[in-house]
Amino acid sequence: MPFDHNDHYHPLLLRNLPPGGRTALDIGCGTGRFARRLAARGYEVDALDPSAEVIAEARAADGGPRFRRADVTEEALPAAHYDVITCLASLHHMPFDTVTRLRDALAPGGTLLVLGCYAGATWWDVVASPANAAARAAVYASERLRGERTPPLRPPVHRPDMRLPDIRREAARLLPGSSVRHLLFWRYLLTYEKT
Repeated sequence: MPFDHNDHYHPLLLRNLPPGGRTALDIGCGTGRFARRLAARGYEVDALDPSAEVIAEARAADGGPRFRRADVTEEALPAAHYDVITCLASLHHMPFDTVTRLRDALAPGGTLLVLGCYAGATWWDVVASPANAAARAAVYASERLRGERTPPLRPPVHRPDMRLPDIRREAARLLPGSSVRHLLFWRYLLTYEKT
């Protein structure tokens, strides 16, 4: 499968999984790359995405997650059920307070991991921009050399509208005790453990 820019962060998310977890929910799962990585670690994975096309592609590939077309802002989630909930580059497609629905679906001791995108630019983004451009050029060249001329199916893209300070403020208000770590390429990692 061609490289996806968010694949770079999968190891970081996997390192933050809670020990002994069994059930996982992957929100905005796309074609299922990260959901499959969770399943490979022994999780029973429910993977949701509102796009029928990407869910069809996710189901067509081998793997253990239960892929379902659903909008998490409207879906009834089981209360206190999941040991881990992941949300990769999809929270900015919905109201930020959706995190309260995810919080309520976490089992006691469960962890919410959000790899999010933010609006605006920090000094760190400006410094990282040349590296980002070089990485994208290298990926493009690599895919062309391998003969991958057709771009992979991509879900719809929505530009983030919250700046990083606003995300930190709202996360502290809605998820007390959470942390927001600034990452490269206009990304952040929000981590919350339900006590």
